[in-house]
Amino acid sequence: MKDATPRELLVDLLRRRSFERRRVVLASGRESDFFIDCKQAMLTAEGHALAGALMFEALALLPEHDAVAGVELGGCPLASAVSLTSYLRGKPLDALYVRKEAKDHGTKKLVEGDKSLSPGTRVALLEDVITTGGSSLKAIEKLKAAGAVVVGIVALVDRLEGGAETIREAGYPLVSICTRRDFIPD
Repeated sequence: MKDATPRELLVDLLRRRSFERRRVVLASGRESDFFIDCKQAMLTAEGHALAGALMFEALALLPEHDAVAGVELGGCPLASAVSLTSYLRGKPLDALYVRKEAKDHGTKKLVEGDKSLSPGTRVALLEDVITTGGSSLKAIEKLKAAGAVVVGIVALVDRLEGGAETIREAGYPLVSICTRRDFIPD
């Protein structure tokens, strides 16, 4: 794709590696006729570079923040990619990983990288796919319990199924890099 923008390159990568037309049950419990497994694209070197850069730039649309957090499992490579990009661009943001469930051994923590957290640390949450917004809001509660102040969310893909509205109604700004329309035109 000669002369393509980074966003166009990312959408193309997601179309080729992550998007499928098939029946699937989503994490929300809803059935869908399409699936976007962002990890398939994000776990490539190109995906890391593109998502890291685009999500880092999108963070400028949120209130000031000190760190980024990704929800297990799809958001974790995003948090690492953005953290690396932020360091390379001279504005280092530590990465946090938010577990869905506490580990059953060791420290039993819900937030990995928590030594970067102190009370009041401002965190931007990174999501791979937004559907209902439920996973994001659960992750926000875990971050708040660990002492963070969540300032907003950057999502790789918004499925346009009500999640953005739910998140905004809860008081959190949301910026999406792509939407369902990038994969399935209206």
